[in-house]
Amino acid sequence: MRNDISWAPPAPGEHQPRQTRRILRLFRPYRGRLAFVGLLVAASSLVSVASPFLLREIIDVALPRGRTGLLSLLALGMILSAVVTSVFGVLQTLVSTTVGQRVMHDLRTAVYGRLQRMSLAFFTRTRTGEVQSRIANDIGGMQATVTSTATSLVSNATSVVATTVAMVALDWRLTLVSLLLMPVFVWISRKVGRERKKIATERQQQMASMAATVTESLSVSGILLGRTMGRSDSLTRSFAQESEGLVDLEVRSNMAGRWRMAVITVVMAAMPAFIYWAAGVALQLGGPGVSIGTLVAFVSLQQGLFRPAVSLLATGVQIQTSFALFQRIFEYLDLPIDIEEPERPVRLDQVKGEVRFEDVRFRYEGEKAPTLDAIDITVPAGTSLAVVGATGSGKSTLSSLVPRLYDVTGGRVTIDGVDVRELDFDTLARAVGVVAQETYLFHASVAENLRFAKPDATDEEMVAAASAAQIHEHIAALPSGYETVVGERGYRFSGGEKQRLALARTILRDPPVLILDEATSALDTRTEHAVQEAIDALSANRTTLTIAHRLSTVRDADQIVVLDDGRTAERGTHEELLARGGKYAALVQRDAQLESTK
Repeated sequence: MRNDISWAPPAPGEHQPRQTRRILRLFRPYRGRLAFVGLLVAASSLVSVASPFLLREIIDVALPRGRTGLLSLLALGMILSAVVTSVFGVLQTLVSTTVGQRVMHDLRTAVYGRLQRMSLAFFTRTRTGEVQSRIANDIGGMQATVTSTATSLVSNATSVVATTVAMVALDWRLTLVSLLLMPVFVWISRKVGRERKKIATERQQQMASMAATVTESLSVSGILLGRTMGRSDSLTRSFAQESEGLVDLEVRSNMAGRWRMAVITVVMAAMPAFIYWAAGVALQLGGPGVSIGTLVAFVSLQQGLFRPAVSLLATGVQIQTSFALFQRIFEYLDLPIDIEEPERPVRLDQVKGEVRFEDVRFRYEGEKAPTLDAIDITVPAGTSLAVVGATGSGKSTLSSLVPRLYDVTGGRVTIDGVDVRELDFDTLARAVGVVAQETYLFHASVAENLRFAKPDATDEEMVAAASAAQIHEHIAALPSGYETVVGERGYRFSGGEKQRLALARTILRDPPVLILDEATSALDTRTEHAVQEAIDALSANRTTLTIAHRLSTVRDADQIVVLDDGRTAERGTHEELLARGGKYAALVQRDAQLESTK
């Protein structure tokens, strides 16, 4: 099945103001806590700038005049300032980290919930590792930004403002000299940020590609394929190449603008010496004198200014870099949802199980020819329909329309007279059960896999379902019984055993409509017979749609429909279709010839 994507994300850098507003909205539910952090930051900044003034009084007043009592009070004030600032810093880190982690949780949940609502077509065209990388790597990469950047931004900005005001109060001329190069530093940091943002986008794409390779090649199926095809070394080399590409991107990301930022750091570190020199020259030239206490206090404030200023510039670079990560997350949050629940959905408390296909047409996006065209079929409640035909005739697509894995492009599919597009998702999930050719089992116990269909199922109900699927005795004979872990994708069990576990899981749900999509096509004849008995037990008294490749499994169906190039070619019972000598009879003859050659 194919479905080409028509949606495209905005280009990098496009609508950045809108993206900024969207990022800020993520923090809106926590604005009360952020306001508290802001108060802590403001209080901490005000307390910290008091120390240089206390230091000035110690140097200019307490020490020259020998006032021991004043000296003790001023020294105690400096100690208390440090203690209060530290306490405020711990509280601010606690609250800001909590808020950041909550925002990350909200993002992870939003992306996962969005993906749960995507149609099957999305997952058929997207690598599994790519999806995992968006949730794990991209959101994980934003941790520093959402947990500390907001607080760091407010804290450093407040410190810069408070310190600048204090410096002006001490000496406005020296303040002007200190801030002379600041606009140049801001320009440099913004340029560095744009470089790192571009590299960050490439790095995340490379990480997603590497994650996809790991997911595909290190799964049980991937390992089996690699070893049986003798491609293990080739896969290792391919992974090494992708990892080498990531090394280069990580180095480029960390080194982008590093020399320019280093120059800023050196210049700021040299500023105290320049201030001492400027004050000395001014005094020699007969300019206004500056007391030693004022000079020392000013340099102390200057250092207090440069530390948050450098941090503020680095934070700006980090924010610009994080835009690349946010953009990748927003791309998934903005994906159009093909299949949505209606605003006023219909809920059916009791589903009888009548299924109708009324002039159904379906075309995969990007395809010119329709996969299904003018399909009209009625399946009365409690009866069975078998759909047969050549490969590519549209059989599986037809079955996918009932549980809304895809939506029709024309006509409608109804259950008990209600269009499935009008039903609420819960009703549809309760009404339709699907057993596919490829059985999926979680890496969990047998009991957990069965209870996935019905979390509140009792042990008795679980055993009854397993017995009906003819798998109970096998489970009971296992060392841990129903608590036995099935292994990755159920590889501890054979194909027939996995299929019967899937049937037991569906029996536990007890859906009135059952879809069997080539559920026995991959099994040998002996195993197929055992599974078919379980299917017969499951199909009793419920509407059953069987997609079959082996016609021996559908001879007892109440009606059989033959599809040919997406259209209904024949319909009737097994005997009626054989008597016509048409396409169905030809398929039966083909099966008989295949069986005779075995």
